[in-house]
Amino acid sequence: MAATITFRPDDEARLALEELTADGTPVSAAVRNALVEAAARHAKARLRSEVEALATDPEDRAEAARVLRDMEHLRAW
Repeated sequence: MAATITFRPDDEARLALEELTADGTPVSAAVRNALVEAAARHAKARLRSEVEALATDPEDRAEAARVLRDMEHLRAW
């Protein structure tokens, strides 16, 4: 998908963009990289939240314990 996106940076975003482009990185590359990194952080945070919810879910923990108990006989000596 090739699309042009326009935005109006506030002071904080403008300073961040200046930092990201200080080494000569083009603005478009800096913005693309920042979006990809932000999406990765967001996905990791969402996954972490799901894992924490499952870790504290008594029904899920009980099911996991049942599965481990049922698979105990498959364990290598």
